[in-house]
Amino acid sequence: MDIKDTARPLDGTGVSAFLRSLPAKPLLLGLGEARHFVGELGELRNEIFRHLVEHEGYRSFAIESDCLMGLVVDDYITTGADTLDDVMERGFSHSFGAWPANRELVRWMRAYNEEHDEKLRFFGFDGPLEYWAASPRQALTSLYALLDGPLPCTTKTLDTLLGPDDRWTNEATVMDPSQSIGQSADAQRLRLIADDLVALLDTQAPRLSAKDRQRAALYGRTAVGLLRYHHWMADTSPARIARLSGLRDAMMAANLRAVTEHGPALVFAHNLHLQRNMSLMSLGDQLLEWWSAGAITAAHLGDRYAFLASALGTLDDNTPPPDTVEGILSTLPWDHSLIDARRLAETITKPAPRISHDFKYFPLDPAQLNMIDGVVFLKEASKLD
Repeated sequence: MDIKDTARPLDGTGVSAFLRSLPAKPLLLGLGEARHFVGELGELRNEIFRHLVEHEGYRSFAIESDCLMGLVVDDYITTGADTLDDVMERGFSHSFGAWPANRELVRWMRAYNEEHDEKLRFFGFDGPLEYWAASPRQALTSLYALLDGPLPCTTKTLDTLLGPDDRWTNEATVMDPSQSIGQSADAQRLRLIADDLVALLDTQAPRLSAKDRQRAALYGRTAVGLLRYHHWMADTSPARIARLSGLRDAMMAANLRAVTEHGPALVFAHNLHLQRNMSLMSLGDQLLEWWSAGAITAAHLGDRYAFLASALGTLDDNTPPPDTVEGILSTLPWDHSLIDARRLAETITKPAPRISHDFKYFPLDPAQLNMIDGVVFLKEASKLD
């Protein structure tokens, strides 16, 4: 089989044909990044999302950004609250608000909502963390404020237990577990309070509006997840880093399942978070393993989850060797292609792995092609950072 028989041009018609080829219509369609901040991929993502909205009934977009900060963006696109400049500054983590493609996406979603009754929704689905975690203050106090009746503590007690936020955000805990307060008496009591507040939410759900229920559930998931993450930040065992990585992906997966309650959604994140296979990382003489958000999500959604991994040909001045997957795909006649990954795996035999000297870029793993539904391939691309 010629590899051209496994591919099609990446345009609206190609995206719709790809969706029809799947065993079920995805409730969650993952579009992965081989590398963050690739300008052409962001522009292509926006085109794909517009097509999904206008022709396939998609109404939600989720991105690998702080889930609580994402509420700022969602408020803007649904109500027009604040200004676009303010939203791009306060509504994204990981510097994603500075990416022109994200600004254009938010602007378009707001413009769409101004003209349509059925509103688009925006979600961040990462926890308020990356290598270190934020304070649980915002999540806990926001959840507390939405509940009524006898509560497990007073606001003064909650504030005292939380203490200064810099106790929680000490970046030194990344390398030194002894500097974490995650297993302190205050943190242990906060975990019990968070558990009680989440339980109370279920008992009080009927008195809350749909919007408040959804936000309270988000605050609850985030508070519990952050306190659990902080607990393991203080751990000194060899399993620490793998446990923290797994907890982050599990928080992502829980947020993604909540996104699906709003109907079909496009989720945009790094390939490594959306992949179905186990994540691996070498740390000294250890091989760390944990399940990605995509693998966890697929375990719950089955074939209602689909994953498009991105792959890049020439990235700036780095051209892939011809015997790698990216080198082989570079022979396709289109600048942007959509490839059936499983058919591609049957067509090419023993391609060489591409070696990247850019630590932010992760080439496709030829051994994992049969775990991917499709590949979005850009023949040429450039980095913005």
